[in-house]
Amino acid sequence: MRTLFSTDCVITDRAGVVENRHGVHAAIVDARGRLLFAVGDPARITLVRSAAKPAQALAIVETGALQKFNLDDADLALMCASHNSEDRHVSRARSILSTIQCREEDLQCGGHPAVSDVVNRSWIKADFTPTAVYSNCSGKHAGMLAGTKALGADVGTYHLPTNPMQVRVREAVDEICHLEANGSLWGIDGCNLPAPAFPLHCLARMYAVFADGASQAVSNYSGTTPRTQALSQIFHAMSTYPELVAGDDRFCTVLMRAFQGLLIGKLGAAGCYGIGIKQTDRTRELGADGGLGIAVKIEDGNIEILYSAITEIVEQLQIGELEMRQQLSRFHCPDIKNTVGIVTGKTYHAFKVRAVGDNDLA
Repeated sequence: MRTLFSTDCVITDRAGVVENRHGVHAAIVDARGRLLFAVGDPARITLVRSAAKPAQALAIVETGALQKFNLDDADLALMCASHNSEDRHVSRARSILSTIQCREEDLQCGGHPAVSDVVNRSWIKADFTPTAVYSNCSGKHAGMLAGTKALGADVGTYHLPTNPMQVRVREAVDEICHLEANGSLWGIDGCNLPAPAFPLHCLARMYAVFADGASQAVSNYSGTTPRTQALSQIFHAMSTYPELVAGDDRFCTVLMRAFQGLLIGKLGAAGCYGIGIKQTDRTRELGADGGLGIAVKIEDGNIEILYSAITEIVEQLQIGELEMRQQLSRFHCPDIKNTVGIVTGKTYHAFKVRAVGDNDLA
């Protein structure tokens, strides 16, 4: 196990005095599972939280639920979301529930303050208490209900690890990450569904596989497998409807809009993130065979620092066009400001993405 390098961090300072060093781990992997680049420990066991949602959605798609209930790609994007609880998110979650003939009471997630400060302030002003459909994970839960009904399983226990829906999710995660059977560890996420943990490079491979599926389906749709078509559909849904995956002013939405279908990105709670990049001349130059995946974990879970580190990694790897990367500039090196808006400190990066080989995982 590689220990964290003292320089593998994002630093914040005030008046030139180092205040915090936020440890960074990252793995850059191709669709064949080859580790190409890393920061810190690319094998760090990581609870990937909501960064697992595309793989959880894969299990839903493979139940046939979308066809059975005539759900579309916008619905699928919401199933992959950690959304802002904006009106468009809540109304679509309710639409899915109505279409599959379920009720809000069937959702096994609880209400909570919105991820969006704007939405949260409006709720406070209205003295509004959010219910389950307002959860940032309500799309995923509605999708799980759809998948459970498509399987003919017990809707009341769709959230339990023993339910056929969750068994399918676990199998899909292990397969797409190329783990041995039961190779992932599972806990319970904040929204009351099982969530996996595994080495960080497995998360990168997961996203590389989604991107590779999207690349393959575009070039030869009729000759691809149902699994590849499902991977491509999820990639397309997320990149086409980024506003449903997150929402106004959110990094996931800004990232996917900026890169115009080249990649997908998804936040996981407590400072982890997954990105899948379609095959391009640049990914080939980086040594990737097929799609490229990037997974990042911030040791202390700081989300603002996570976005800063991702933006720097994308810049160091020269992913996409300069104009695309520039659209992330506000996340890159955010100033530290006091309560009257005066800049009191800076954020800067004390890490370099290093080229590695598979033996770096030892």
